[in-house]
Amino acid sequence: MLLRILRTYLRPHAGLLGAVVLFQLLQSIASLYLPTLNADIIDKGVALGDTAYILRLGEIMLAITVAQIACAITAVYFGAKVAMGVGRDLRSAVFRRVGEFSEREVSHFGAPSLITRSTNDVQQVQMLVLMTCTMLVSAPILAIGGIILALQQDLQLSWLMAVSVPVLIIAIGIVISRMVPQFRRMQKRIDAVNRILREQLTGIRVVRAFVREDVEVARFGTANSEVTESAYKAGRLMALMFPIVMFVLNVSSVAVIWFGAFRINDGSMEVGTLTAFLAYLMQILMAVMMATFMAIMIPRAAVSADRIGEVLGTESTVRVPSEAVTTLAEHGTIRFEGVGFAYPGAEQPVLSDLSFSIAAGKTTAIIGSTGAGKTTLVNLLPRLFDATSGAVVIDGVDVKRLDPDLLWGRIGLVPQRPYLFSGTVASNLRYGKPDATDEELWSALDIAQARDFVSEMPLGLDAPVSQGGTNVSGGQRQRLAIARALVKRPEIYVFDDSFSALDLATDARLRVALRERVSGATMVIVAQRISTIIDADQIIVLEDGRIVGDGTHAQLLDTSPTYLEIVESQLTAEAAA
Repeated sequence: MLLRILRTYLRPHAGLLGAVVLFQLLQSIASLYLPTLNADIIDKGVALGDTAYILRLGEIMLAITVAQIACAITAVYFGAKVAMGVGRDLRSAVFRRVGEFSEREVSHFGAPSLITRSTNDVQQVQMLVLMTCTMLVSAPILAIGGIILALQQDLQLSWLMAVSVPVLIIAIGIVISRMVPQFRRMQKRIDAVNRILREQLTGIRVVRAFVREDVEVARFGTANSEVTESAYKAGRLMALMFPIVMFVLNVSSVAVIWFGAFRINDGSMEVGTLTAFLAYLMQILMAVMMATFMAIMIPRAAVSADRIGEVLGTESTVRVPSEAVTTLAEHGTIRFEGVGFAYPGAEQPVLSDLSFSIAAGKTTAIIGSTGAGKTTLVNLLPRLFDATSGAVVIDGVDVKRLDPDLLWGRIGLVPQRPYLFSGTVASNLRYGKPDATDEELWSALDIAQARDFVSEMPLGLDAPVSQGGTNVSGGQRQRLAIARALVKRPEIYVFDDSFSALDLATDARLRVALRERVSGATMVIVAQRISTIIDADQIIVLEDGRIVGDGTHAQLLDTSPTYLEIVESQLTAEAAA
């Protein structure tokens, strides 16, 4: 998976990558040429006392060194651009794919894991690309070139390379093979830390209300300790690599000097040749050490790439049709034709054989006990899920055949748990209609019974809203979410238990305003309170995912025992009549 990701996301940066390779090649050639010049200075300049020769070669070596530095800086600069570009493209790809996911895929991965995969995991791959551009290109050049030039200097000492290099590679390979499981375990434990931290930040009020701070601190401490343990084990293995490299490097240096001294003593080798051979051996081992840095990065990057690949390779169950319908003849009609829905792995379906119609411009209420499937039903309308059987038809066309933008443009959804984005009141209200005027915003606030508290804010429409809308009350957040849907002016409104946070008086005023000022739009209202839905044109009663009642309030009192039970639990028989 790592190779596939690198191959895919490095391709757009082929030009910069070619520049990196070119400058790394020039830098490596310069590095390989310097020991030979140094040997010539020792054997021909110093031995003969030729100062002019020494100065001339010294100037050449200085110029090569300056050129080497320039090439190294340029290569690192282009390498950094490649790495940052790959990271940008990879994050964008993960973000786009997650944006295509239905609720099913998001639930499968979990929000904390998706956050980790689009941040920490992408960063690991990005760092690998950076290390590759700055080290991996020059490492094989230095190793291969060093071996060739070392053999040219003295063939009889080459057995030292044949021993030291394999020993180093085998030792490092053993260490790396034990690091991979630790990195895999560590990434999963980072997911757990993110999940717990996210839960504690989101539910801080609940934690404090139940005086659970100590328990949550201990819970986070356990997850944090597990990450530390995995990091400690991986770091301990990582710490072994550098002593191994330095041990082999130093032993090899001593061996070259030891055996080379005997050859110099019997006149079969010159001092400059020994110096050059030692320099080439050091370059070879340094190249292996550079590869060691890469070897440290590769296991963790490979684990991260697998996790990223899982996201990129997961197709949304809510698929865009190849030949989507882009025009509709009807406006605001809804039909459920034998609709059923079951969550993956569930023993029983949530919804079973639902068939009913909603006429354009009418208000339909859905009521039932907790767990009856009301929210699941309305989530099928905007295709947050796809029905596992039957068909959901909007304006005469199955939603699976509709262009998603057309479908979503016709529906204004107010979810059960309203969510506001960080910004201002105006930016949240304009979320579905960016070009909405201030007059349109105030009109929507009027209908949603939110004008009073917004106008009392010091900045009015420009008043700041924190992430999730935590700086406003639950009822205010609910009304702002309703106003956001109203600004969009869709043909179909879906209110998923959106009036539960409102008091009875505000609920009544809101319903009157909706009836008077949003006439002509189809409304689907999920509610718990009978007073909210008593005037609906059609009321659908759900029980265990099945329809057990369909009609007006008066009709259901006579025909649906389930509905009557709900009414009697909230109202007296006289008030209900």
